[in-house]
Formats: sequence, C-alpha cells, structure tokens
Amino acid sequence: MIRRLFLNEKFILGIIILNTIIIFLGGYATSIFHKYLISIADNLITLIFLIELSVKLKSFGFKNFFKSNWNRLDFFLIVISIPTLVTFIFNINILDVSFLLVFRVLRVFKTFRFLRFIPNVNQLITGIQRALKTSVFILIGFVTYIFIVGILSFYLFNSSGSEYFGNPLISLYSTFKIFTVEGWFEIPDQITSHYTAISSFFVYLYFVIVVLTGGILGLSLVNSIFVDSMISDNNDELEKKIDNLDKKITELLNKTK
Repeated sequence: MIRRLFLNEKFILGIIILNTIIIFLGGYATSIFHKYLISIADNLITLIFLIELSVKLKSFGFKNFFKSNWNRLDFFLIVISIPTLVTFIFNINILDVSFLLVFRVLRVFKTFRFLRFIPNVNQLITGIQRALKTSVFILIGFVTYIFIVGILSFYLFNSSGSEYFGNPLISLYSTFKIFTVEGWFEIPDQITSHYTAISSFFVYLYFVIVVLTGGILGLSLVNSIFVDSMISDNNDELEKKIDNLDKKITELLNKTK
C-alpha cells in the first residue's frame, strides 16, 4: 500500500504543490509560532520525499533508477534538502540552509513528462530542436549586435546622466529593452532633456535607426527563421510526396505509350 502510494505520480505531484504553497506562505510568517509551524510542515514534507526516494530506489534498483534524468534531478533536489531537516531535528542554528528548500520546487517540472500524451508531440519537439539548430548562428549574430549597440550607447550617453547607460551592463539591458520596441521613446526623451535642439535631433535619429535595425528588422528576422525551420519538416515531407506522385504519373504515361 505504502509502496504503491509513493510510486503514484499524482500523489507526489500533490505533495510538491503543497510544499510550494508552504514555502510561499513561509514568506508571510512573522511570529515565532507561525514560523515554527511552517518549519514543521516543510520538514515533514522533506521526510516524505526521503521515503519516496528510498521506496523508488528499492523498487527500481540503483542502476535503473539513475538511468532517468528526471530521477537524477529528483535525487539531487531531495539530497540538498537534507541539511535543513538535520538542522531542524537536532536544533542546529549554526548555518541557515533553509534557502536550499526552494530548489526542491523545481520537481514540479516533472509534469512535463505528460507532454508525451499530446498528439504529435514528438514532431513538435523535433521541430523545436531543428529550429534551434538552424537559428543558432542568427541568434549569435543578433546577440553580437546587441552587444555592439549597447557598448556604443554606453560611451555615447554615459556622460548624459541617464540611468539607462550608467555602466556597460545596464546599457546592454537598456539596448535589449529598446529592441523589444516597448517604451523605447522614454530613453531618448530622458537623454535629451538638457540637450540642444540639434543634439536632440541626432539622438532621436540614432535611436530610430537602432529600433528599425534591431527591434523591427532584427527580431523579425530571428522569428521568421525560427518559424520557417519549425515547419520545414512538413514542407520536406510534402515535397517527397509530390516527387513520388510525379514519378508514378511519369510511369503511367510511359506505359500508355
């Protein structure tokens, strides 16, 4: 009975969700009593996960258990939560390791295994892999362009007192923000607040070029290549069918002559 319970994925997922809620509520615990209750509940769940791990290791065996990448992730996330349980049981307050429990929430991603029940999911995953491989060079080129524009903008506008170009890292983030074409006009408005009319004109022209090349053309190019690669398998299959049909028609025509 216990073995079947701990091998039930729905039960474990429910425990994971419960643990996630407890971790979230722990952030609102202000009194010592409430913190203690949260700590008890959380460590009980840690104990449940340890029992689950021991049951699965006994049922599947070490070799078969660690064949699955999901099981390896589970093992790692459970093991890193043990220090918190130990410090709670023996009342050790030398080192605060409670933050490690947050990583255990990542086990929720096990639900991605249900994706295999989606019709044609294998074709979808293959399409995504193919699109990522095809798009890798254009993505590298796009990131390089962001870097160049970001560093150039830093040297151009860091003396303007703008918070968007205070250092190279912030400048890179601001450049990426501009490329998303979302609220980009706020940045040049802040820079030109103390500029002359002529200087403001060139600043606005600079940002218009950046938005056009990076935000509109750049992102559109990346998206179009990615989508084209995603559906290219369907086009290849269609082309093969047309070629086969063409061959059959040619054979029939030759027979009728």
